[in-house]
Amino acid sequence: MNLDGQIAVISGAASGLGAATAHHLAKLGARVGILDFDGEGAKRVAKEINGYAVQLDISDEAAVDAGLSEIETNLGTPRVAVSCAGVGTAARIVGREGKTSFDVFQRTLSVNLFGTYNLMTHAAKRMMESESLGGGERGVIINTSSVAFEDGQLGQAAYAASKGAVASMCLPAAREFARAGIRVMSIAPGLFHTPMMDGIPEDVTAEITANIPFPPRLGDPHEYALLVEQIVVNPFLNGTTIRLDGAVRLPPR
Repeated sequence: MNLDGQIAVISGAASGLGAATAHHLAKLGARVGILDFDGEGAKRVAKEINGYAVQLDISDEAAVDAGLSEIETNLGTPRVAVSCAGVGTAARIVGREGKTSFDVFQRTLSVNLFGTYNLMTHAAKRMMESESLGGGERGVIINTSSVAFEDGQLGQAAYAASKGAVASMCLPAAREFARAGIRVMSIAPGLFHTPMMDGIPEDVTAEITANIPFPPRLGDPHEYALLVEQIVVNPFLNGTTIRLDGAVRLPPR
């Protein structure tokens, strides 16, 4: 699919991977709708790229449906949907003094998994109702997993479970939407320089990057955006999860 003139919607695009993707797709000629809980950040990015911002909770299905309708009214029907909204709260399953962490598990899955499912569902529904493009394609859905789906570390049970589910639903979703000409892919980023990493001390960051074979540094969000572009323009990429990680494999802790 040629991105020039197409409508893309990106969740979590007020910062990090989502913001980088919004800027990159806009430079390629796409009109970009931004969904984010951070309303002010979403408006700022939208202003920078001449896009359209909607503040919402991605885990709220009704809000996602309404948000996509708003974007559809102001920009047009999305042909590309990228889920970047996520949280990464760490907690042991049973912590000190027997403290349990179901609240963390529930919140993490609500945002990372249910939020991804919400955007995929309501974007696909709109794509199905659209005219097909060249080769019968109607749209592309790109979900964000994580290397933690295979290499989950201590304290990441909730995060790894949410990202594992995102990776696991990629193939069945691609098979379901194939008849409508909609492709589904997921990206599993490794360690990237995003707001999640900003609060980590420099010595800890250095220790983390020491485990990355090559290049020995944190990923640049623009590199994630480049992969999004490649997935959109390459019609034979479908139904799988691509690790984007510099060959890193996370240690147990």
